[in-house]
Amino acid sequence: MNVQPRSVSLRERKKLRTRQAMIDTALAKFTEQGFDATTVDALCGAVEVSKTTFFRYFGCKEDVALAPTEDLWTAFLADLEARERDDRPLLEVIQDAVLAALARMPEEGWAERVLVSRRLAAATPSMDAHGREFCARTTRSAIEVLHRRFGLPDQADLRARLALDLLVAAFHCALEAWLARDESHTLDDLVECVRGAFAAIPGALTLSPRDWADS
Repeated sequence: MNVQPRSVSLRERKKLRTRQAMIDTALAKFTEQGFDATTVDALCGAVEVSKTTFFRYFGCKEDVALAPTEDLWTAFLADLEARERDDRPLLEVIQDAVLAALARMPEEGWAERVLVSRRLAAATPSMDAHGREFCARTTRSAIEVLHRRFGLPDQADLRARLALDLLVAAFHCALEAWLARDESHTLDDLVECVRGAFAAIPGALTLSPRDWADS
């Protein structure tokens, strides 16, 4: 399901390996020792990098802890930026951008990192708050991209903001359903949950008490 990655240089591959090592080490340390009890110094020592190197990749501990899902939404913005103008309903366009971003996530290890990261966030108020702030920034960035690339006439247009909020809400519902699974937590499982949540949006907008009374 993954898109063929572009060719990267040896230097880029080394930087990616260093970044991934910091993420894996951080998630392991946070799980074993607790988020608040684990210092940046301890993380740097475990990966054998300097604090300068750490902060070249991440702004804070929350950034490295939430990197798996932040990487997804960064890929979502990149897909929107590169996507050709599309005259379909905006909600369909941004749903496709999320699915394209998911297709770019590594099949090996990424889903497991998301699982660990989300469980840590559920137990760590500072991570949860940081995630909400990141989500708000991503929404603002998406509005800017839609304005610049898709001709959205007014960045304050409530309809575009509502479409993005619906997208994020559906994704969070899918993520919660995926996390609640007893066994399988693969990337394909998450994509299935996301597709199901997206498909449920139209029915949610017209749902009435009569609908559940008849079910």
